[in-house]
Amino acid sequence: MALQVTNRLTRQKEEFVPLVDGQVRMYVCGPTVYDHAHIGHAKTYISFDVIARYLRYKGYQVRYVQNITDVGHLLDTGEDRILKKAGALSVEPMEVVEAYARSYFEDMDALGVQRPDISPRASGHVPEQIEITQVLIAGGHAYATPDGDVYFDVNSWPEYGKLSGRRMEDLQSEREIAGSEKRNQADFALWRHAEPEHLMQWNSPWGKGFPGWHIECTAMATKYLGETFDIHGGGLENQFPHNECEIAQSEAWTGKPFANYWLLTGSLTINGEKMSKSLGNFITIKEALGILPLPEERRDLVDVVRPEALRTFILANHYSSPLDYSREALQGAARGWERLIGAAGLARFKAQSAPQGDAAAGFQTVLDEQRARFEAAMDDDFNTPVALSVLHDFTREVNSLLNSDEQIGSIILEKISAFYDELGRGILGIIPSDLTEMGGAPERLDGVVNLLITMRAEARAEKNFAQADQIRDRLAEIGIVLEDRPDGTVYKLA
Repeated sequence: MALQVTNRLTRQKEEFVPLVDGQVRMYVCGPTVYDHAHIGHAKTYISFDVIARYLRYKGYQVRYVQNITDVGHLLDTGEDRILKKAGALSVEPMEVVEAYARSYFEDMDALGVQRPDISPRASGHVPEQIEITQVLIAGGHAYATPDGDVYFDVNSWPEYGKLSGRRMEDLQSEREIAGSEKRNQADFALWRHAEPEHLMQWNSPWGKGFPGWHIECTAMATKYLGETFDIHGGGLENQFPHNECEIAQSEAWTGKPFANYWLLTGSLTINGEKMSKSLGNFITIKEALGILPLPEERRDLVDVVRPEALRTFILANHYSSPLDYSREALQGAARGWERLIGAAGLARFKAQSAPQGDAAAGFQTVLDEQRARFEAAMDDDFNTPVALSVLHDFTREVNSLLNSDEQIGSIILEKISAFYDELGRGILGIIPSDLTEMGGAPERLDGVVNLLITMRAEARAEKNFAQADQIRDRLAEIGIVLEDRPDGTVYKLA
């Protein structure tokens, strides 16, 4: 099956055909580094991490570019987000940038998100942004104001709105940027003049100033990927105005298509509400992973989880769909992940002492069928929920084999381990390379479960049946089933 993707630009599912055979050029809008990254960022960047991993698995040479916005992202008040944070902390703007850029990459590393091939910064590409702006003015697509601002004239580009579906007549009600001298309400800034006290400013043909938010992505994407490239990704919340403005200014500048496929991730809510500091439901990645403590008033929002469990929670939902976070949903994903880990770890452990040979060779059919199902799911617009369900189905088959009396040769056990490694670790990023780090390596698991079986037997002997049932039920919740036999109690992985 050929890879199919849902293209937001055409609103259709299409076969993915890269511009250059065997190569993929992908740009994803990166973070504005003025605070710690939150779990909404985790949703977007884990999703594109898996997309990049799968493209490489299919044999493509991928160049993945993800920018860092360190200037020009303005609030509705006209304030730069980074300058505002710097003022609040009484530090230099670039201190804010350095601190939170490092924090962002720490979070991505902790989540197993592979680094982009190039992570350019907006402030390092101001000359390119000025050059593009000059070409747009010369072509009649932009204009400078007496104060030294430059705006893109949306009336000069009839296709403006083609990504979001917005019509020009609807755009006239868009809010003004404070202090602007735009000809039309919908025109957007390519360059903003800087007041003398503004800390981040550069020389330009229009005086000292700084670039607009949208122009930075055009400059960096085209510099490293070409005037037309394959995939543009980001969050759906930035479809308008950011992505729409990118398309207009890029295509007006080059006269060529900007990106052929637009893949956008759905939004994330917390218990049905938009995540917001003002609502008290804002969760950073560091808080979710236990790196930073949650404030007392928000501790009921999240249980600290392994990064792989958070990835599992996010990938259980299609990248393009909205996702509602709740403590219960995260706990459920963590339990499902633990079942996968149990089977993967036990197979890997047993392979170390299994007899040489191909005993249980009939399991090869299961391996082939489940791999085909996994690839079919990922070829269908990177359908990670179905791909995860395949891993769970495979795990049930593996547990059935491991719990049987059938002799299993090292060849099949090594192939089972390779299946988890290639698909669960290499593509989805949810199987650790070293399961002994988990504190749940199979040899330890065996000892812990047998200890609980002994404790349960003692509770039953003392007629404390409530405690005995609680031990059994809690083990069942994480996929460990106790089976009472005449010769004693044994456990199996569900």
